[in-house]
Amino acid sequence: MNHLQNKVVVITGASSGIGAATARALAAQGARVVAVARDEAELDALVATVRRDGGEIMGRVADVTVPEQMTAMAQSAKDSYGSIDILVNNAGLMLFSNWTDLAVDDWDKMINVNIKGYLNAIAAVLPYMREQKSGHILNMDSIAGHHVTPSAGVYCATKFFVQAITESLRKELSVQLGIRAGTISPGVVNTGWADKVSDPEGRKIAHELNKIAIAPEDVAQAVVYALKQPATVNINDLIITPARQDW
Repeated sequence: MNHLQNKVVVITGASSGIGAATARALAAQGARVVAVARDEAELDALVATVRRDGGEIMGRVADVTVPEQMTAMAQSAKDSYGSIDILVNNAGLMLFSNWTDLAVDDWDKMINVNIKGYLNAIAAVLPYMREQKSGHILNMDSIAGHHVTPSAGVYCATKFFVQAITESLRKELSVQLGIRAGTISPGVVNTGWADKVSDPEGRKIAHELNKIAIAPEDVAQAVVYALKQPATVNINDLIITPARQDW
C-alpha cells in the first residue's frame, strides 16, 4: 500500500537542493506537493518539471522567517487541497565562521531560518493537523545535530535545537494526538553549499570535503522511506551519510 498517495505535503526550501529533490520524489509517489520557497523563478521551474512528469504540485512564494507569510501559505494549501497531511521542514542556512570572527550577522541569519523558520512552519500547519487528528511533521536535521564541529558552532546549535523540538513534538503530538514527528539527519550533501563559503581557505576545504558528498536525491529517498510508513510506525531519526564520511 502506498501511504503517500494523494497526501498533501508542504515542503519548505523547495526550490533547490534537497527540497527540490524531495518535491520531485514525493510527487512521483502520488503526493500532492505544496512547494514553498522565496525564489519565484526557481520555484516556477520546479513546478513545470514536476507537472511535465505527471506530478501534482503548486508553488507558493513565502519566507519561512515571516510568520504571516507561512500562515497565509498554509491557508492557501488547505483551500486548494482540503488538508495538510505532511510538513517537510527543510529550509535551512549553513554558514561557517570561527568564534573569533564574531560573525553576528551570520549567527542571526541561521537562527532566523533554522530555528524561527521551523517554528513558523510548524505553527502554520499544526492547527489543520489537530483538526484532522492526523499529520506528520518531518524536520530536516543534520549530522551536525549529533556531532559538533569547529567553525560551525552556531549551525550545530540550530540543528541540536531541531533534534530537541522534534523529540518534544513526538512525545506530545504523536502519543496524544496521532500527529507523528521525526527527523532526517544528512551528512555531507552536494547542494552547492561549498560555493557559498566566503572565506577563501574555508571554501577550499569545503570543496575538498564535497568530493565525498551524496546527492540531494539520496536524501529525498530517505524522506520517502520515512513518510511511506503506515500510521502505526514513526521513524524518529534517520541518519544518512556518504559511505566515506567518518564523522
